[in-house]
Amino acid sequence: MKADSDELLSTLEQKVSPAHAALLVVDVQNDFVATGGFFHQVGADVKKIQQSIPPLSNLIDRARDAGVLVVFIQAIYDPQYVSPPMRERDIRVGRTMSRCLTGSWGAELVIAPRPGEPVVIKHRYSAFAHTELDELLRRRGIRSLLLTGVSTDTCVESTGRDGYFIDYYVTMVKDCCAGASDRDHSVAVERFERDYGPAVNSTDVIDAWERSGALVTRWVAACAG
Repeated sequence: MKADSDELLSTLEQKVSPAHAALLVVDVQNDFVATGGFFHQVGADVKKIQQSIPPLSNLIDRARDAGVLVVFIQAIYDPQYVSPPMRERDIRVGRTMSRCLTGSWGAELVIAPRPGEPVVIKHRYSAFAHTELDELLRRRGIRSLLLTGVSTDTCVESTGRDGYFIDYYVTMVKDCCAGASDRDHSVAVERFERDYGPAVNSTDVIDAWERSGALVTRWVAACAG
């Protein structure tokens, strides 16, 4: 049964309910995950980042099984989309290398969406900045966001923070997120849990779906159909 919009979602089972939850997969692209991509070339620990992919892939599959909306976020940073403040930042920190260009290997998603699953293109850290994400989620009655992807401390946190500011419940799935370093990841998780929403593991989310019957109900329905 779908919760009333004024009802508090206080338990993990409520926050991950297929009735009003969406799983956001943020910037899981070759330039941020793969050996030879942008992050690898600027010195990020991509082997550590790659460790988040198996649990994320499993979580996505279980979300699909439970009937939870999966939304893929794809960063595109073609020159015409990069703002003057972003260009200034890149110059200031010495990062003039291009990344996530339209049609490039670096921009490709590491985990492929299924037909019908939304892909939201963004040109800023936050997936809510100048995109259709909020409209898409509200149209589908989404109230609660499960956040995964790269990087924990920039695009994932920025998306979660902006979502929180416009009244979504936000939950970080910490083993399905990764930063350029362990410190970047751990500090972001601590800050997120303190200020915005819980930080849990993917097994916690899957267990919550199982306890609520979401996975069993979908499996029985599929067998009956």
